[in-house]
Amino acid sequence: MLQDTLADALTVIKNAEKIGRRECTIKSSKLLEDILKIMKDNGYIGNYENVKDGKGNLLRVELKGKIIDARVIKPRFAVKTDEYEKWEKRFLPAKNIGILILSTPKGIMTHYKAKESNTGGRLVSYVY
Repeated sequence: MLQDTLADALTVIKNAEKIGRRECTIKSSKLLEDILKIMKDNGYIGNYENVKDGKGNLLRVELKGKIIDARVIKPRFAVKTDEYEKWEKRFLPAKNIGILILSTPKGIMTHYKAKESNTGGRLVSYVY
């Protein structure tokens, strides 16, 4: 039984990349689709598409082999506009390597975009 669909999906993606697969299938959710869009825009994955199997919606994701680690951040820490560097040091391996994904009042976005728009939010996950 799935408890956290986002954490399970990121784990499936990361493990499929480690063993060299070109695609994987994960359970769909609105939040996961938003995160996959961000990962695609930043070049971590290829295209993804909805697949209906009769039980529920699934997503087929093309992998590029660029993900070293992708995890959910729990608890979802609140981040103020001047605290991004603190969280980058905590979750990312080095400066300008990887992205933090946040849920903000303006939608799901990376920490770079949130810095530009001067918006705070809650940490959801990180990818590098």
